[in-house]
Amino acid sequence: MKVLKFGGTSCGSVESIQQLIQILQDNIAKGERIAVVYSAMGGVTNKLIEIGRMAAKGNAEYFDALKAVEDQHFAAIRGLIDIKNQSSSIAKVRGLVNELEDLLKGISLIREMSARTLDLLMSFGERLSTTIITEALKGRGVKAEFCDARNLVHTNDHFGYAEVDFAVTDAQILSHFAKTDALQCITGFIGSTAEGITTTLGRGGSDYTGSIFGAALDADVIEIWTDVDGMMTADPRKVSNAFTIPTITYAEAMELSHFGAKVIYPPSLQPAFVKNIPIKVLNTFNTSSAGTTVHNTSDETPFAITGISSIDDIALVNVQGSGLIGVAGVSARLFSALSRHKISVILISQASSEHSICFAIDPKNADHAKEVLDQVFAPEINAGNIDRDGIQIQKNVSIIAIVGEGMRRSTGVSGKLFTALGKNGINVIATAQGSSELNISVVIQKNDLSKALNAIHGVFFQSEVRSLNLFIVGTGLIGSTFLRQLAAQSDYLAKEKLLKVNVVGLARSKKMYLNPEGIPLESWQKDLEENGKTTSVSAFVQRIREFNLPNSVFIDCTSDKDIIQYYFPLLDASVSVVTPNKVANSSSYAEYRRLQQTAVRKGVKFLYETNVGAGLPIINTIQGLMSSGDKFVKIEAILSGTLSFIFNSFVPGTRFVDIVREAKVKGYTEPDPRDDLSGLDVARKILILARETGVALEMSDIQIAPILPENCLQAPTVDAFFTEVENSDDYFGSLLQDATEKGEKLRYIATLENGKATLQLRTVDADHPFYSLSGADNIVSFTTERYNTRPLVVKGPGAGAEVTASGVFADVMSISSYLA
Repeated sequence: MKVLKFGGTSCGSVESIQQLIQILQDNIAKGERIAVVYSAMGGVTNKLIEIGRMAAKGNAEYFDALKAVEDQHFAAIRGLIDIKNQSSSIAKVRGLVNELEDLLKGISLIREMSARTLDLLMSFGERLSTTIITEALKGRGVKAEFCDARNLVHTNDHFGYAEVDFAVTDAQILSHFAKTDALQCITGFIGSTAEGITTTLGRGGSDYTGSIFGAALDADVIEIWTDVDGMMTADPRKVSNAFTIPTITYAEAMELSHFGAKVIYPPSLQPAFVKNIPIKVLNTFNTSSAGTTVHNTSDETPFAITGISSIDDIALVNVQGSGLIGVAGVSARLFSALSRHKISVILISQASSEHSICFAIDPKNADHAKEVLDQVFAPEINAGNIDRDGIQIQKNVSIIAIVGEGMRRSTGVSGKLFTALGKNGINVIATAQGSSELNISVVIQKNDLSKALNAIHGVFFQSEVRSLNLFIVGTGLIGSTFLRQLAAQSDYLAKEKLLKVNVVGLARSKKMYLNPEGIPLESWQKDLEENGKTTSVSAFVQRIREFNLPNSVFIDCTSDKDIIQYYFPLLDASVSVVTPNKVANSSSYAEYRRLQQTAVRKGVKFLYETNVGAGLPIINTIQGLMSSGDKFVKIEAILSGTLSFIFNSFVPGTRFVDIVREAKVKGYTEPDPRDDLSGLDVARKILILARETGVALEMSDIQIAPILPENCLQAPTVDAFFTEVENSDDYFGSLLQDATEKGEKLRYIATLENGKATLQLRTVDADHPFYSLSGADNIVSFTTERYNTRPLVVKGPGAGAEVTASGVFADVMSISSYLA
């Protein structure tokens, strides 16, 4: 025997009822003996309540609202039942509507709607839907019978939430089913008193009806058919990666539903659980889904928790004062007062010092709760034992609960939870955990709810793909190359690293495009061009903060000198920053330190490996050595691909002016080669390296020995510059000749030693690691206390879009590992 219950969405339209009927016919075809419980058509119960309120206020517009409900049901008849059989069905529905009209006229006349009257009014929703579906089944040859649950479910007269007399109810159900072999189509949600007065069963009432009948009939299973694929690890409307929980215990389902999961209401299923009858939650619109089975036990899973639930809007009440410490009975007085005023408490947290008690309630009760507590604790407030402002209400907050039997056997669950929140800049206002270790609840700001749910889900369900959300400003050579590399690597990251990297924002010059669902990497240029809006960097940054997505990363692929000002609000909003832009780290030392400290304080990352040496692991190497306790003695480096090419190519038989011209033609130099030959770019890089080693230098502290004679530097134009370089051929030739005669080579080297940084053109012999450098490579030699006799050398391409973009990519991957 199976009992099936169909919710409002399953009974909500002609199409959904046709699907419902197909499910029933499939069960009948398999020889299953079934009974079926129906809810009202979707939204009808709320409409009936509103119509009743309108009638009680004497608002004549209730007639129109009632007509709309009537039309909705007649339309269902026309869509489900053949024309030749419609008259009988219409007559039955018309009879119910006439009865409903009479009830509403009475409400309108006396201008009152009692709880008893409201129960009768609400009962019409289930009675109408069940009548229509019963007739539709009969029209398809099914031996179906309308079963008014009021005749079988016996309750007291607690209208709105009637309590069931199971001894009488079970006997009446068994007796009724023994007399018939027809498919019973049962009205959910309703019952009646011994005097035959209609009652309703409260929240989850139709589920309760299914459970009552299933328990009475000793059913093998009770199926709850709804519009989702079972209970989910999180609300799929807020967490796109949420997935169905195959099995769940009653206790887990109870906890999840208490904190907002609305697929089922477990207290209403208590009769079934007493008899150990499993509950299946299935999707009417996706019958291929296995759904969720709720039972006394659940299958082993690889996850420490079973699911995440939330209550979007609560109020947090805090009572504090030194007079609470060591005083017996304070909690009893507090919660007894709330109980007397029917104010339900959702969560309780008390400091071990007993200095304060905080608890969560429905926001609509917040002001009333404060009035009650002000009155209850007036003596303590007047005596100063509770602060004058000691009863505080905080609104616009939410509760998140992680739930799971597996928490009892898993260590570090709370650590994972708070780390995930902390790394995303989400402040925990209050927390509570029961000794059963089944639930950990936290209270956070409401505007952080979606961000928190996604961050927590990503940490606890890592077998599912985690997400990283990128906002990129600058889609020029480096930015576009990075996007191309990301597109090529996306499948690998998803498959091997279980990581989905979403580009959710792009900005260039004065145009931006944002899409929180992700911008397709194969069409980002078209999307930015066609859908982008006029913007500024400040507007782009503001939108990033408004999106408030978890695991967010801002990538600055520009050379904009003003963009540093936006790093601070981004880091402060717990958005990590990645950039090849050297401006931030080579400005004042105070700004450099402020950026570092902001990132540490907010628990996010500020990464800039590509500031020096493009994709070479130079900054990471320094940071690793520093973290391990090594100390730097000297750093020598060739940090300009342009100058490396020029001096590697300037060999006997060549002229300096020709080499510089070739470098310009190859695109190695800036439009004015003096921008490279001045050494300023190298100075910025050695300044950054100095700061990374702990030396607090400013740009003005860098000693730069000029490469070019004064006449070359002062030339008014680029053409004039090349003329002056050619005129200085003897000067450059003599430098090369002197080096060659000593068996050495010219190299433009940045040096950091004894707290001083210098840049100069030097010669190196064959024993020096820079002697064999070729092409446009960079090279850095680290002499430390540990790498003393043989320096640690990092060498390779130090410029170019491909290697720079790959360095940016590596920083992004580093952040994904940190967030995981």
